[in-house]
Amino acid sequence: MHQCVSLEQGPIRPPSEASSLLIRVNRNCPWNRCTFCSIYKKSKFSLRPVEDVIGEIDGIARFVEQLRDAGSRSATLAKGVRPGEEQAFYAARNWLSGGMESIFLQDADGLVVRPENLMKILRHIRTRFPMVQRITSYARSDSVARLGDDLLREIADAGLNRIHIGMETASDTILKMVRKGVTKEIHVAAGLKVKAAGIELSEYVLSGLGGRDFSQEHAIETADALSRINPDFIRFRSLHLPDKVNLFAEGDGPRYRWAPDLVLAEEVLTLIEHLHGITSCVKSDHSYNLLQEIDGVMPRDQQRLAEVLRAFIAMTRERQVLFSVGKRSGYFLRLSDMEIPGRLEQVEQICRQSGITPANADERIHEIVQERMRNGMPF
Repeated sequence: MHQCVSLEQGPIRPPSEASSLLIRVNRNCPWNRCTFCSIYKKSKFSLRPVEDVIGEIDGIARFVEQLRDAGSRSATLAKGVRPGEEQAFYAARNWLSGGMESIFLQDADGLVVRPENLMKILRHIRTRFPMVQRITSYARSDSVARLGDDLLREIADAGLNRIHIGMETASDTILKMVRKGVTKEIHVAAGLKVKAAGIELSEYVLSGLGGRDFSQEHAIETADALSRINPDFIRFRSLHLPDKVNLFAEGDGPRYRWAPDLVLAEEVLTLIEHLHGITSCVKSDHSYNLLQEIDGVMPRDQQRLAEVLRAFIAMTRERQVLFSVGKRSGYFLRLSDMEIPGRLEQVEQICRQSGITPANADERIHEIVQERMRNGMPF
């Protein structure tokens, strides 16, 4: 008689891990002080017992074997799942149907797990799922920087082959104000360690983190750090934050002033223009981002990506507003979508109904975004 497997999973994963099996090795975030992140604010950090994680891996493996044997009878198999095991069963089924190529270790920082325990988990995954191509995890730069080079290579040899790091920014000014708990040099040291260990590195940049006043510093300092690291992936995310949050939490320091779309486009353009000597894939692969067509490989596509941003910046104010509203309301994905017959007229109608004009667009769009966040709706 097998033990009941009640799969425990955390709240988030990178969009690029949508097809991954999620295995939770710790709960919440060991730092949990960043002013821009509310995901774990009401939760305590804890490490999960290794035996629990191993048991979940074994349970998923058992369900995968049963599903393979059942074939077209998987619906019948689902009816026989014991109470408490439903999440594990459906996770196994979804992962099997998605090709079983990758596993993502949750939550916010997999590298705070004791190295011997992390390697035990990784090796067990490789034993039970030898076909898996990628095992990945979030990590904080300071956690990576504290590990010795040899130890990080051992972790890589055990099976961890991609790390996602939230750089957010490499401006020491902004890092301090948002309480990130690291410096630019720690970001660079950590990134170089990951690369030297032979692990793929995905660095995340948080557009808008510097607001209007620190936008260009954010772009230039971050581009410099990324150029020194040469990560495999540079991924843009747009900051969405309720106005009630005091983002710059340094007492008598400056107040955060949110950055409208034109400032964000100029910020990303500056960052891309200042990247040099790297071969990274650059992606704007989140639905909240204004310009998701920023997608290419450095240095080959650097000018093409810059031209997309320049094209938006060079638009008349009226067309910039129409694209901003149309992108957020689902009518546009790329700038060229504005030429699709009928789309522009529909967006113009939305602007009229919402009272959005070129003169008030930044404030009205910001108000609508704030309202939708309060109601749990994306915009």
